This record gives sequence, structure tokens and C-alpha cells, in this order.
Amino acid sequence: MPAVDRLGLPDLGFGVGLRASHADQVLRGPAGVDWFEVITENVLDDGGYARYVFDQVAERYPVALHGVSLSIGSTDPLDLDYLARVRRLADGAGAAWVSDHLCWTGVLGVNTHDLLPLPLTEESLRHVVRRVRVAQDVLERPLVLENPSTYLGFAESTVPEAEFLARLAEESGCGLLLDVNNVYVSAVNHEFDPYDYIRALPADRVVHLHVAGHTDCGTHLIDTHDQPVADPVWDLYAFTTGRLPSVSVLLEWDDRVPAFGVLTAELDKARERTARAG
Repeated sequence: MPAVDRLGLPDLGFGVGLRASHADQVLRGPAGVDWFEVITENVLDDGGYARYVFDQVAERYPVALHGVSLSIGSTDPLDLDYLARVRRLADGAGAAWVSDHLCWTGVLGVNTHDLLPLPLTEESLRHVVRRVRVAQDVLERPLVLENPSTYLGFAESTVPEAEFLARLAEESGCGLLLDVNNVYVSAVNHEFDPYDYIRALPADRVVHLHVAGHTDCGTHLIDTHDQPVADPVWDLYAFTTGRLPSVSVLLEWDDRVPAFGVLTAELDKARERTARAG
């Protein structure tokens, strides 16, 4: 069994994403949820109801911030003002950690609002390592980066994605958010072994897991987060939790969001599989 490190970050248990349609029920006190993850940009500059809900939830439950616009892989300069505002938000809410994605979201000041893949080369690795170090200095905490799902690759890529993530964590000091569904989606789309991918990651740097549903389009999979988790993803999840003792788990469901009870029932499946794997 590998040593548990996770950069000293806590095991929060089993959580779900904080969604507007569940706000009233969450504030009444849901059962069966240990923690909540919030999309950073949904509350960062919002002084309205969304921020009120987040502040109330943060007083009652552990929370973590999950960003979608850091653009750590872009060639644009890092937005230091954005990072400073994220730091203040995390400090004020007592967020367990701050995460984002190994991707770029825009260039020349234009935000595409998409998580775009990087060419996985030695040059881009050095580039991202430098930017992660700067981001962590501004955030005053480790940055946790997620493996995105991808639908195409770059001909010039020379470093397998799992190796890229492992070396990034070692050289920058960042943590990893391992999205098991994204591993499976990318594995099918690019025809690699998802179990080998999991084995290649440093277990002591994986801060938490995501699990979610996807859409099977026949020739490829799309990471839609709009339905229950598929059986092959649950199988990969069980394998993953067997390698990662006491790691936080989050169920993602972002589109066609069901009733809160449906969400917690799906989260219970993660609990059961973790217990069996343990």
C-alpha cells in the first residue's frame, strides 16, 4: 500500500458539486454528502444569491474550489489578479484546496470557454512547470490540476499524458485531481490502456478523484457529465480506489442535473465500490 501524502491535504470523504438547482435543499441540510466542490468562477465575483449559498455552505461543510479559466497551459501571461482573487476567496471560505485543469482556455486575451488540450512535449512541460510555480506563489497553497478528457492529440506530442502529469507534480510541487471518467473517455478515444495510465501516476500526489457520466457516440466518447456513471468507469474507479487509500471522491453531474436524491444515490455507488476495493 503506498504512503498517503496528498501534500498534507485532507481526505474529505464523498462529495458532490454545488449546483444552483439544489441550493434550497442543500441549505436545509442534505444527508449523505460529506463535502461540496464549487466552480470557482460561479462565485468569484458574484455578490448575489450564488455567493450567499456558497458562503452558507462553506460555514457548514468542507468545500473546495474548482476553476475553469486559469489557462495554465496558455502562452498568454498568467492573470495574477485572477489568482489573487481566488486566493482571497479560498482563504475566506476555508477551502480545502484550489484546483483547475491541465489545459489552455484562450490566447491573445480571448477566452474560448473550453478546456483545450496541450501538445505533450518536453518544452510544454517546462512551460507549465514554470507557470504552476508562479500560480502557487500567488495562491499561497499547492495548485491541484486535473487531467482533462481529450478528443484529438498532437502529432508532435512525445510524452504520454500520465508521465507528463507525474513529472509535472514532481517538478512543480502541485497536486493531481484524477478524473477517472476522463481517463476512460480519453483511453477509448485514443486507444490506450486506462489501467496503465492509473498505474503510472504517483499515488501520493493524487488529492482527490472525480467520477462522472459520459456519452457514447459510437466512434468516440464525449465527457458530458449528464447521466449516471458507466459500468466500465465504475470498474476503473474500483481499481483506482484500491491504489489510493483515503482519497477524497467527488461525483460530477453538470448537465440535465437530476434531483438531489438521484445524485446522492449515485454517490452511494462510489461509497460501496470504495468499501469493496478497500
